[in-house]
Amino acid sequence: MARRQHFKGWLLKCMLVLVPLVVFITLVLQKFSNPFKEDWRRSADFDMSSLISKAPSILSDGSAAMKIDCAEDHFSFFMHSGAANVVPPKIYIQNNLVLGAALNNAGYGINIVVMNGRTGEVIKTGHFDMYSGDVNPLIDLLQSIEIGSVVLVASYDEPSSKLNKDARKLIAGLGSSAVQSLGFRDNWVFVGGKGAAVKSNFEKYLKSDGATNMYENWPELIELQGCIPKYLE
Repeated sequence: MARRQHFKGWLLKCMLVLVPLVVFITLVLQKFSNPFKEDWRRSADFDMSSLISKAPSILSDGSAAMKIDCAEDHFSFFMHSGAANVVPPKIYIQNNLVLGAALNNAGYGINIVVMNGRTGEVIKTGHFDMYSGDVNPLIDLLQSIEIGSVVLVASYDEPSSKLNKDARKLIAGLGSSAVQSLGFRDNWVFVGGKGAAVKSNFEKYLKSDGATNMYENWPELIELQGCIPKYLE
């Protein structure tokens, strides 16, 4: 009986020591481990995985939004599609507005920003009316994009009527999976890269459907945000 009580006492002392130790080790591992750690490929490929820390902020156009902070070797972006034929799209890079109504460079159809993937400099912006416009200027822009460039795309109103096979193929070559399915008044946002050998993880696509549309003939606005790794040869 005495031995049993002695054993129980010894076991209780061990538990009093081991339990706090296990809790301490668990907390240390949680603090210093990074579940998003990845081996980034430094090549012509873009790995579109991202790490984002966000805090409320006033962005460059004066709008209140969630500021996106990325690692030094990444560029942050935030974008949203147009809403029906009323609210134009917006595209931010490094928390600065680079395309939108405030800059007078957004319009119906397909809106594009081309960024230097090494420096983050905006090279070109444009919008192309795909309902009553001409697809050839869009094709010319897509063909002019140099390897190492990042391309950000947002739809507004109607992005697909004039979008022919050549244009769709060029956009697919930037990493888009949804462009081949893009239809009348669908909503779409996409970030890809010229020279990327993998499909982009940065893409959202919402089909226009009279049964589910938020704005009668158009689906709801869609948003996309993330951190783009710098292009290094």
